[in-house]
Amino acid sequence: MSAFRYEAVDAQGKLRRGLVEADTARAVRDRLRADGLFPTAIDGTAGQETSGSVEHVRVPRLVVTLATRQLATLVRSSMPLDQALGAVAEQADDRRMARVMTSLRAQVESGESLADAMARWPRTFGGLYRGLVRVAGESGRLGEVLARLADYLEAREALRQRFTLALIYPALVTIIALAVIAVLLTYVVPQVVSVYQQSRQTLPWLTRALIATSAFFRATGWLWATGAIIAVVAVAIANRFATFRAAWHGSLLRLAVVSRLVVSIETARFASTLAILVASGAPLLRALEAATDVLWSIPIRHAAQSAALLVREGVSLARALRDQRIFPPVLVHLVANGEASGQLSAMLERAAEELEREAERRLTWIAALLQPALIVLMGAIVLVLVLAIMLPIVSMNQLIR
Repeated sequence: MSAFRYEAVDAQGKLRRGLVEADTARAVRDRLRADGLFPTAIDGTAGQETSGSVEHVRVPRLVVTLATRQLATLVRSSMPLDQALGAVAEQADDRRMARVMTSLRAQVESGESLADAMARWPRTFGGLYRGLVRVAGESGRLGEVLARLADYLEAREALRQRFTLALIYPALVTIIALAVIAVLLTYVVPQVVSVYQQSRQTLPWLTRALIATSAFFRATGWLWATGAIIAVVAVAIANRFATFRAAWHGSLLRLAVVSRLVVSIETARFASTLAILVASGAPLLRALEAATDVLWSIPIRHAAQSAALLVREGVSLARALRDQRIFPPVLVHLVANGEASGQLSAMLERAAEELEREAERRLTWIAALLQPALIVLMGAIVLVLVLAIMLPIVSMNQLIR
């Protein structure tokens, strides 16, 4: 039996949409007519199941977050899981999410766990997502865990959007300024300077330097473009190797300003992930292993793995984190407080919030310095270009006088 998405019109002429399970599209039409509906479209693609295969569909993060919130609300209202999945599939505006939820419902109805069903959609549900769902299924707290997971996804997306907005303006200024300078050097400057060359007068050194620079870029422009493409491809290929990623991640941590920003972001992600895992009832060692997997920076990930090994040997989490000498003191102290008071998940959440605020403050400070610096730099370049063009005119006026 498969699931079919339908559109139909009732006796009053109102459009109805939904999902219905049947063996064939003809059976769907018969059922709709029996219910007093007149089918206008029936789509069987919503009922295609993966049959154990891995699907490489990637659903946007915002869509996954919304579906998680809806599923959490339905499960917490005591609705059976299969019905909740079907309701989310029917509610979904994104066809990919509707297909995913319909497949999950079919697998759950066949007796498979929700985490195992999600494992067939690895690009939609990451390892952390599936791990939390598995822990929730074992502890019987699926609704609560899904609600926490929705909060986590919303917070991550909001932080990502704030960082993107903070960096859009400097990036646009840089790209536009470089494009304008390239046009000036390769097209405008040669046209203007050719007039001065015909006058056969001795040009100022700044003008001669500008002419030489323009000629150099016009002659070697294709080499620069080819080199940029080769560099991008080489970096993309090298980034597949862990040694290269570890090297440049380590170089980021050696930069004073960037290092603190990266550490704040990564440790906030680590703390918030660990908080939701601990609050969901996962054992601490298992929670540490899952939280380590979400870290982007390889040196910080290695530090988290070393801390997990110490915890496995019986060392407290706070001491294990402190011994790595990379995690911020605020995280270490709050973890120690949480272990002493028995409120580890609450202290981890508080640490994550504080680290996120610190990361936002640092990013705002960097953007506040970067924007005027870019404007001053580009203004200086334009000033040099204007002076190089205007100095010969001033010299000619002096000779006429």
